Amino acid sequence: MKTAAFRTEVHEQLERIGQADILVGIPSFNNARTIGHVVRAIQAGLAKYFPDHKAVIVNSDGGSSDGTMDVVRNTSIDDFNAILLHHRMAPVSKIAFPYAGIPGKGSAFRTIFEIADALDAKACAVVDSDLRSITPEWIELLVKPVLAGGHDYVAPLYHRHKFDGTITNSIVYPLTRALYGKRVRQPIGGDFGFSGSLARFYLTKDVWETDVARFGIDIWMTTTAIANGFKVTQSFLGAKIHDAKDPGTDLSNMLYQVVSATFALMDTYADIWMPIRGSEAVPAFGFEYSVGLEPVNVNTTRMLNTFREGLHNLGEIWVDILGAGDFREIERLGTQGDDDFHFPVSLWSRLIYDYALAFHSKKLPTEQLIKSMTPLYVGKTASFIMQAADMGQQEAEAEIEKLCIEFENGKEYLASHWK
Repeated sequence: MKTAAFRTEVHEQLERIGQADILVGIPSFNNARTIGHVVRAIQAGLAKYFPDHKAVIVNSDGGSSDGTMDVVRNTSIDDFNAILLHHRMAPVSKIAFPYAGIPGKGSAFRTIFEIADALDAKACAVVDSDLRSITPEWIELLVKPVLAGGHDYVAPLYHRHKFDGTITNSIVYPLTRALYGKRVRQPIGGDFGFSGSLARFYLTKDVWETDVARFGIDIWMTTTAIANGFKVTQSFLGAKIHDAKDPGTDLSNMLYQVVSATFALMDTYADIWMPIRGSEAVPAFGFEYSVGLEPVNVNTTRMLNTFREGLHNLGEIWVDILGAGDFREIERLGTQGDDDFHFPVSLWSRLIYDYALAFHSKKLPTEQLIKSMTPLYVGKTASFIMQAADMGQQEAEAEIEKLCIEFENGKEYLASHWK
């Protein structure tokens, strides 16, 4: 049996288990409050839907100090093989902890992929450790399309509050869809299913000492699967209820992390996305139903102030990236009152393409470039929130669809300026 360089006690567990049909991974960091529920849901799902399959639960922990691993240990897992991995946040040496890597979710995922490879697992899933809405059915919906349907990658489909997931809705989904031609609605959802062969493919990629390992893993997994021709689907999981964040608070770090990874993948796969025009639906598993969603409270006044401060402080950078014409449009937005503020979708799609081009041509250091986008993103988000305030969930989704079409229609602009 081939294994990566695991610590001795993990090696012994792998030797004892030998082989597994299904592996479910839970990356964690200080999630003692929520992870017990996640583990119980996984166990129930495996027992109910895959009673005849040999299953392993892997908790890949990033050095929790709140007793997360004790909760996992003490949540009844007697009927299952369970591998609990504790990463030191600062590896003492490369020899003692060769798999720990740089701190971040991607390093935790890499370990899960390596164990899937070592156990020759046929189907795998990973789920977030802060989920409050996970049910046993999630395990069936993430694993069965791989095990019985021949799919390699299962992205999640959730109902989320119309003001939750704004980076996905305004940037990552429209951009990924326009680039690669597949309508994967939640490309950075955090909960995925994948085949053992795709896990092995991921391990061949030389990204584990880069920012992907720190924070870009979700979009990297989705894009790598689509761009390399793996069979992709999605499953409807109901509501995504976790520790939500106010989209008006400081999101510059998250924006930097997600967008820099997405832009870097554009460089990697330019030959793939360049000729694609339009998009096609991706098949979906699961029964779609209405769910109650937790409200997301937003302070749009504060957000618009952030946008106007950006206009004051970052104008020179913006005019350099966007050009004089679009910068004049941004200046015009700065003069609008709060009640009249409206960020046009055509301007927004061009702006994202201009930032992607600036990233590609290394116009500024990456962090400076993408953090300069934060006030623009906050302004666009405030505009959407005010526009969608009285809309139902479906109407709000229709507005996101309009934005996606705008990205697809404007792709020729991106392709013609890409050198």
